[in-house]
Amino acid sequence: MPDWAGRNYLLLTAAAIVTNLGTHGALIAAAFAVIQSGGDGGDVGLVAMARTLPLVLFLLIGGAVADRVPRHRVMVAANALNCVSQAVFAVLVLTGEARLWHMMLLTALCGTGQAFFNPAAEGMLMSSVSGEQAGRAFALFRMAMNGAGIGGAALGGALIAAIGPGWMLAVDAAAFAVAGALRAFLDVRHIPERAPGGGLLADLREGWDEFVSRPWLWSIVAQFSVVVALVGAAESVYGPLVARDQLGGARPWGLALAAFGVGTLCGAVLMARWKPRRMLLVGTLCVFPIALPSAALAVPLDVVGLSVAMFVSGVAIEGFGVSWMTALHQEIPEEKLSRVSAYDWFGSTAMLPLSTALAGPAETAFGRGTALWGSATLIVVVTALVLLVPDVRNLTRRTKPVAASDGGVEAGVEGGVRSEPADLS
Repeated sequence: MPDWAGRNYLLLTAAAIVTNLGTHGALIAAAFAVIQSGGDGGDVGLVAMARTLPLVLFLLIGGAVADRVPRHRVMVAANALNCVSQAVFAVLVLTGEARLWHMMLLTALCGTGQAFFNPAAEGMLMSSVSGEQAGRAFALFRMAMNGAGIGGAALGGALIAAIGPGWMLAVDAAAFAVAGALRAFLDVRHIPERAPGGGLLADLREGWDEFVSRPWLWSIVAQFSVVVALVGAAESVYGPLVARDQLGGARPWGLALAAFGVGTLCGAVLMARWKPRRMLLVGTLCVFPIALPSAALAVPLDVVGLSVAMFVSGVAIEGFGVSWMTALHQEIPEEKLSRVSAYDWFGSTAMLPLSTALAGPAETAFGRGTALWGSATLIVVVTALVLLVPDVRNLTRRTKPVAASDGGVEAGVEGGVRSEPADLS
């Protein structure tokens, strides 16, 4: 293994592989559990909303907690909650006792766990690597994570088609148990303890000041509040419905999601070798192809055409994802990573509960095809708008140590901007 791949990085990567093997299949399983119980598109949307609403509501608190207490404890506790909620969900589906309110409550608990997990995990990952190899480390991490997603989506589609969604939910519960056990061994001694502060609200204000001081940061998060909402509605609601009505069921949809996973794997391989100088410009250009799956579902294309669109989208999202993580690692102080990550996650997912809840009514009002074409168009428009922000076009990869200026803004980032000095080692 390379020198930068220390114990924490290896444990985080192994745990992410295990989690993604279960989660990608479980997302398909939840939708088909609703359909199997007699639910329609509106019910699928309600269950998807129930997962994302607590994710949005608790993200900021989760970020503040993760910068205040050891991050690995937050991650393990969140994994335990996800394990229990998915296990109960599996039992109810397998026994035929699952009702819509059961599924909404249990997916809401899972979303709550993710709200605390995501900021802690992102902060932990960024603190586990340093130096010029950070971009490669993030690319390889995402490669491993998305490679597991390929297997998880394929496994999910096959299990659901063969023996029903309940067993896939049981696999997800077991995966959370294993991943939580791995994360319990993370070493946080290298992260300095925070001095006593002014409480949770003060922490949130400090994170907010860090967030709004960077136009590239808040503008891209605003962009992704729209992109994530539209993609989430397409994948959580419209995708399973198109698969049921026109592609033959869960298996082809699982194959399409697996193609997306293959694309993310290829994109991560590309980004492990390629270090674009203007990383945010390249990353933003990569967002345009994310509109392709919505367009493919709108036509709709057959499973081959849909899989191609999903593959290209997967390659593109990794181009953005690695560039984004590298920018955050380079620009944000370590002790504020989880709080800034929480604002990132919060802004990016804020509209997701609404979009998934309205997906069914939008289909009824405008038709499924019109709703999907509208989604694809909006993704293109908001991505074009964010390119008007100068910092998005000009922020560049740091190639040498940066010295702080008298005004507190550091220079020497080859056109990039930093709001304050940061030691990210």
